[in-house]
Amino acid sequence: MPARIRLASPDDGGALAEIYAPAVVARATSFETVPPDAAEMAARVQRVLARTPWLVAESADGTVVGYAYAGPHRGDRPAYRWSVEVSAYVSDRVHRGGVGRALYSALFDLLRLQGFRNAYAGVTLPNEASERFHRAMGFELVGVYERVGYKLGAWHDVAWSALPLAPDDHEPEPPLALPELVDRPEFAAVLDRASANLRLE
Repeated sequence: MPARIRLASPDDGGALAEIYAPAVVARATSFETVPPDAAEMAARVQRVLARTPWLVAESADGTVVGYAYAGPHRGDRPAYRWSVEVSAYVSDRVHRGGVGRALYSALFDLLRLQGFRNAYAGVTLPNEASERFHRAMGFELVGVYERVGYKLGAWHDVAWSALPLAPDDHEPEPPLALPELVDRPEFAAVLDRASANLRLE
């Protein structure tokens, strides 16, 4: 089977936990301090998929090597429902290969199909690679929360960037929930295009 981008499932919980753990344990990339286990990651996937995409990149041997997802911006306040916050994590074993770009590209295309207007991403500083990646994906810096988190013996800033997904309009329709989209041919077409851009062995 060739490498591909697909929708995550709760069964991916163990692989997702393994990919995410270094960001929690060894880095300030995530502000969590206790790495979630497979069951917790499975529960998170299930919660996210009720509304927005959680995607995984899978190598030819079936190993999950990265993931990206979108969650609510500022909780469940109704006026924010056209905006999302996005995150992507790639396994330390994978270098290059276009995994992060393919995941984000597919994620943004699906969010546009759903009717979302804005995506936001936070990056703990310093992280030149992540800042450069988000700029390359079209994000623009909105501002920096200075000394907003304390982890691993230091205070950390977080840079927030924004990506417009679609033009603003008056009286926008509420975004579609993900389950309303998954059976449509355009959903499969997005994942096929993204999968073709993976360069994994």
